[in-house]
This record gives sequence, structure tokens and C-alpha cells, in this order.
Amino acid sequence: MKFTSAQRLDDGVLEREFTLGEIPGTLWTPGSAPAPLVLMSHNNGLPKADPRLVARARYTAARGYTVATIDAAGCGERPRSAAAEQARADLRRAMQAGEPVDEIFESLIGPLVENAVPEWRATLDALLELPDIDGPVGYSGGWTALGIRLAVADPRIKAAGFFAGGYVPRAQREEAPQVTIPLLFLLQWDDEGNPRQRALDLFDAFGSKEKTLHANLGGHVGTPWFELEDGCRFFDRHLKGAGQP
Repeated sequence: MKFTSAQRLDDGVLEREFTLGEIPGTLWTPGSAPAPLVLMSHNNGLPKADPRLVARARYTAARGYTVATIDAAGCGERPRSAAAEQARADLRRAMQAGEPVDEIFESLIGPLVENAVPEWRATLDALLELPDIDGPVGYSGGWTALGIRLAVADPRIKAAGFFAGGYVPRAQREEAPQVTIPLLFLLQWDDEGNPRQRALDLFDAFGSKEKTLHANLGGHVGTPWFELEDGCRFFDRHLKGAGQP
């Protein structure tokens, strides 16, 4: 892992860009380091520099967590495969025509998840060698399908916060019963691109003994800001062992 830039933000958080081979990433470290690690992802190929992700990462770091994100294969500025670009074109056409899109999502999101998981795990290997990180690992992100696959594949992840707004391929829906870590699941009740019942069925399928559903009125990008604060309290309980109510 090679750090390529660093800046100290107004809230005392240290923001550093890094590369791990071909993988570009960002690491936010609180002034109280060492601290538990939260992996933070975004959905559908969006970049790690997406303003909503950065705002969540900075807030979480200021609450005492080391936060990391990467542009995995096919995400952000990294090269996209011809198959993925064709799937995106097919998706736009189908949505404009009001046609079913599930099979197109399968052909797009499924390979993205499979390609991303090894890079996220390699990044986690490198991160856990740093002195800035101490304690268990959490996952937080709109890319629920990736989070499911990581939670099943990597026992180092001890708690996860998922957003229900992204398409979850059949393979990850079938894996949901194998997810047994504590979960916080956020659902926008009026999400125009995410059938509500499918999200509720996914929540029901998770095998976790502790799982919490927060549902709020509004569309896809309308998640209330207070959910970020609640998410940090969730990680406090499971990554810091603070036991707050």
C-alpha cells in the first residue's frame, strides 16, 4: 500500500489517498487513532469521491473510526468492461421503454460483485497491517450485494449497515441466510427503483439474530441525515463494545 497524498481536515480527521497495485483508495483516520475500521462502499460503479460517500466517511471518522473506501474493478475512473457498458446501455433503453430490467441488472451487478470482492479483501489485508487500525471491522454502504458477499466470505467483518436502495442479484439474495453478523438495514419507503416488498423479503432472509430495520418516507436519495448518527451508535455497540442504548 502506497500513500500518495495527505491532508488534515478541519475536524482533525486525516484524509489520505492510497494505491494498492491498481486499486485507488481513500483512508480517513480520526485524531484518536488507533481506531476500529469501517469499510464504506458505493453502488453501481459510482466513484469513491462521490460527495455523499465522502460526507458519510468524514462524519464517521470524526466519531472515532478509521474509514476506508476504494474504487474497485469497474468503479469510478477504473476501466469498465465492454459487457458492463453494454449492460448499462441496455438498462437505460429498457427503463426508458418501461420494460423489465431485472435480468439486465443481473448481468451488470453480478459480475461487479464477483470482481470487487477479491480487491476489497486484499485492501482489508493491507489496511489491517497499519498502526492506525485497532479492533474489529464493520461494513457500511449502499452496495448491499457486495456487503452480503463480504460478510459471508470474510469473518473479519463483525457488523454491517446496509442501504436497501441497490439491486441485489439472486446469488446474494440466496446467500442472505448465511449472513449472521449484527445488521442495520435502511429502507426508503418510496424508493422508485427498489420494490419495497423485495427489500422487506431480503431483510427477513438475513440469518442474523440481531437485525434492525429503519424505514423512512421518501425516495432513493432521501435517507435522513440522522440515520448516519444512528449508524455510528450501531457501530459503537458492535465495534467498540461501548454498550450505548
